[in-house]
Amino acid sequence: MNALATRVARSAHAADSSTVTLSGFHDWLDERRRADASRIERIPFAAMRGWGFEPGSGNLVHDSGRFFSVEGLDVSMPGRAVETWTQPILNQPEIGILGVIAKEFDGVLHFLMQAKMEPGNCNGLQLSPTVQATRSNYTRIHRGAAVPYVEYFQRPGRYRILADVRQSEQGCWFYRKRNRNIIIEVDEDIEVLDGFHWLTLSQLHQLLVVEDLVNMDSRSVLACLPFPFHGCGVGDAGPHAVPVGTDLLSWITEARTRYDPCAARIPLNRVLHWQRSADRISHETGGFFSVIAVDVQAGGREVRSWSQPMIEPHGTGLSAFLTRRVDGTLQALVHARVEPGYTDVLELAPTVQCTPENYTHLPAAARPPLLDQVAGAPPERVLFDSVLSEEGGRFYHARNRYLVVDADPGLRDADPGPDYRWIPVPELVGLIRHSHYLNIEARTLIACLQSVDAPTALR
Repeated sequence: MNALATRVARSAHAADSSTVTLSGFHDWLDERRRADASRIERIPFAAMRGWGFEPGSGNLVHDSGRFFSVEGLDVSMPGRAVETWTQPILNQPEIGILGVIAKEFDGVLHFLMQAKMEPGNCNGLQLSPTVQATRSNYTRIHRGAAVPYVEYFQRPGRYRILADVRQSEQGCWFYRKRNRNIIIEVDEDIEVLDGFHWLTLSQLHQLLVVEDLVNMDSRSVLACLPFPFHGCGVGDAGPHAVPVGTDLLSWITEARTRYDPCAARIPLNRVLHWQRSADRISHETGGFFSVIAVDVQAGGREVRSWSQPMIEPHGTGLSAFLTRRVDGTLQALVHARVEPGYTDVLELAPTVQCTPENYTHLPAAARPPLLDQVAGAPPERVLFDSVLSEEGGRFYHARNRYLVVDADPGLRDADPGPDYRWIPVPELVGLIRHSHYLNIEARTLIACLQSVDAPTALR
């Protein structure tokens, strides 16, 4: 294990440090939540400030032409249980920054995290990266205050870069959305502003089991860390020394070649089977999700007041990895999953990723394989289980139950089909170095697996 891998592992074992204790963090967070005076109100579309339905297309757009828009998508996926449909989708072509500053205190890496309010959070403040900002925000299109610490990520070459990669977000709700996930390490002293707090990696892992606390963007960035899972990090090349096998890359390429999905942007007013009322756009079945509008009064943000549209999912999702160990190395059963908003056909997803309530409106053949086995796993096989929120800047009260389940003997050698494959977690770590390989739900589960595998990280 090289020097960086050792330092990451040491942080993963530092439950408390001379800089911060976990109990002290909880006291700080409780104080921040008591002081937060933010107010989120659902409103009719007509009451939104700066937003409106575009004449002709019916797209829901901002007056500035920036931020994002709600458009339509016409999807064709031959061979699927449901082959064609149309739907609303968020189009946000800007590349945002999800950045974390790291610094060593007394030989232990700490990460500067932010207690941030997002309008879609179900509980107000959640733990976000040091910087979580769209290009429109950090270039101050909203004419608000500057984003704290963003200058560190606009000149990252001045610092040691621990991770830096563009990653996708939800392909069912976003059209080709990507953000820059970046972790830099600094040596200089940094003023800790109100709302920010240093934490070790062990402390972040412990906070992952707290429902709706570590937000989606933080989980995505943590997954990009060069984490030394058992079997990683032999030699000078460090935790990414385990090569991504040619056969794995060929399997992904073959799957992308086998499918021929078509997802074309269309005007929102051409979307079929969706109904628009004064305060929502919803599917005629009442399933899937709705587009709604909110008005925000926020404390501690660059802009104190705004309104915007959001996606409100119907039901709590489920994302789960089945895992096994082979010669001591952790493996996960991944699904090569096609989603209409992906840039390159498909990405590797959890074994099971769905919102179970949605399947009451779909053919039985659409039901995900292994859903019942994962959802009904006995407690002794559940390695991780927590309900966590998705991105609160665009999604309203979106939550997923994240599970890691040790596969029982009958499933360890099962063949769910050509779109599934057991992959050593060290290889998944290698794939995260590159764009468009692991989806956002799989990256969350990689962060959760860090906490599961942490006891072996120094062996």
